[in-house]
Amino acid sequence: QVQLVESGGGLVQPGGSLRLSCAASRSTFNIYTMSWYRQAPGKQRELVARITRGGITNYADSVKGRFTISRDNAKNTVYLQMNSLKPEDTAVYYCNANLNSMVNSWGQGTQVTVSS
Repeated sequence: QVQLVESGGGLVQPGGSLRLSCAASRSTFNIYTMSWYRQAPGKQRELVARITRGGITNYADSVKGRFTISRDNAKNTVYLQMNSLKPEDTAVYYCNANLNSMVNSWGQGTQVTVSS
């Protein structure tokens, strides 16, 4: 299993920006599909954005046009650039690395709070 460490969360005002980072422990990082999920209080965890090993991306409708997922295979890191943040984006954000049904890892999560 790959170890994942997220960083970059915090408190930001509505309309502001944050960039989340997720560093992976494995040098085979480039073969994983990497995703960001989030979980708000009282809600189920939901997919925010995903990037395949080939660089194909997809996004939840609620974040399209505002969030961008990217990866740097040389640094074993995936990023989530979040712009035009809204209070409803407040959640714990989790990084996920997936290879197949048997290889699926989660980070510990990082809190993002959007509030004035």
